[in-house]
Amino acid sequence: MKKLSLIALACMMVLGLAQCKKNEPTNNNNAGNADRVNITMTLDNGGQRVHPEEVPETGWAKIVYDNNDVVYVGSGGKYMGYLTYNGSVFTGSINAEATEGQPLQFILMGGQDFHGSLTENSTTEYTFNIGNQSDDLAVISCAASNENFSATKLDYTATLRNKCALVKFVLGEVSTDAVITLTGVKTEATIGFNGTVTNGTATGDIATYGTGSTRYAVVLSDQAEVTEGTISAEGYEGTFSIPTAAYTNAFLTNATMTLTATSSVPTGAIKGLFTVSDKEDGTNTYQIYFSKGNLQYQASTDTWQFAEHQWDYIGSDNSNISSTYSGWIDLFGWGTSGYHNNNDSYNVNYYPWSNSTSYDDNGINSYGYGPSMDQPDQALVRTSAQYDWGVHNPISNGGNQVGQWKTMTRYAWKYVFETRSTPSGIRYAKAKVNNVNGVILLPDDWSSETYSLSNTNSGGASFSSNIISASQWNTLEQAGAVFLPAAEYRYDGTTVPEGNGGRYWSASQEDKDQAKGMYFNASKIETYKKCPRYHGLSVRLVHVARQAV
Repeated sequence: MKKLSLIALACMMVLGLAQCKKNEPTNNNNAGNADRVNITMTLDNGGQRVHPEEVPETGWAKIVYDNNDVVYVGSGGKYMGYLTYNGSVFTGSINAEATEGQPLQFILMGGQDFHGSLTENSTTEYTFNIGNQSDDLAVISCAASNENFSATKLDYTATLRNKCALVKFVLGEVSTDAVITLTGVKTEATIGFNGTVTNGTATGDIATYGTGSTRYAVVLSDQAEVTEGTISAEGYEGTFSIPTAAYTNAFLTNATMTLTATSSVPTGAIKGLFTVSDKEDGTNTYQIYFSKGNLQYQASTDTWQFAEHQWDYIGSDNSNISSTYSGWIDLFGWGTSGYHNNNDSYNVNYYPWSNSTSYDDNGINSYGYGPSMDQPDQALVRTSAQYDWGVHNPISNGGNQVGQWKTMTRYAWKYVFETRSTPSGIRYAKAKVNNVNGVILLPDDWSSETYSLSNTNSGGASFSSNIISASQWNTLEQAGAVFLPAAEYRYDGTTVPEGNGGRYWSASQEDKDQAKGMYFNASKIETYKKCPRYHGLSVRLVHVARQAV
């Protein structure tokens, strides 16, 4: 199995607090028109709200407060009100029935939504879940004021101490936007307004915070040892462990997280891994899985699927393309996922059944297909990624969820055909599989001992260089080989004779009239083929297996 490298670093101590829920809590004041006391509280240190900042000389993390952060105030074991940060101090009013001559308790429940209401001079504790940390860290901090409460005293100070710890870990080979989820850890904490924190027994998932190669998760103070937790990320699953937490002065010490995840082939994919790059210079490589067949669509049921066999293609029936056609089509205009950007007025042909060839000399998007040239992203990526068939649509036999697949860029097509370095030295071969002309792509780990192929890495080779039966193809497919059938293309609502060539869209634009595709016929292969956007080309989606970071 391929290994996903997620390397945990030692736990980072957290000073201060994370962001509180900015929506003010609901106050139910049992005392009617009870007197209130306006107070100011100054905290002498903190940590960063959501972007942990390492301090090299200590290895700790810092926190800074943000405007409108909220601190809850307790006295006598009961909730008394809350204070709001104004940029320098926390200010607000609390119930005047706070206990005279005793410290106030300041409590910060950082980074988590506030649920329910608190009743002043009544509520004694509040329980919340720290599972969703994808947008903000769930730091829990408490402190008693350095001064005793008095109805005549206005200013208080405190030093918050955390009842949790921040764990930092570094990811390798997973896409920068992948959601990393830890399962089997303690996720529930109860805050007492006497300054205590007790953690419940509930366990669940923690969606970690961060993007790119660095992620963070807060763990609770009495987290028991985790030996068989699971981790999942973008089609990968694995295990992790956390030793029993040991605490000194409310800081976590001696806690590390070890994560090892193994890859699994996503539903609807061929198991071979292929290295590609979206850069012209071939840098920032990553690996992909190809879908098990060309993309197909049925308009009458609005259903997307992959072809049953890699050699399958629809052919001349693509000429029946319409919004009500009950058969299947597999040749599409560029960027016709069904998505339309309301800010792109020139994108008028976006349905899977769009086949208009009308030309509008607007200088922006002449045929109305795909993102226009005045958009921030003119290819099917980033802000224009929804134009991509695999990003916008669930594929019924490919996991049936949106966002699991994508279309290769022109540079990726070039890299997989021309640049990859493989142990066998073989990248592709032209062939006739089950009596269908096409091109075979061999995975990165292809062994020439699996099957003997002739005239490899030659665009000028004949399809008849390799005659492969359906049963023979099964051996190649089980080893991760991909077959791209010569399904030709649709022009002006009709299909040219099949079997002589194949044209496959890339996610890359060329200009207002054209986009890039991969093209092959009996005598050549072109990875940078310019194609009018209204042409109906084949689509072969891929799934990102391991992303460079």
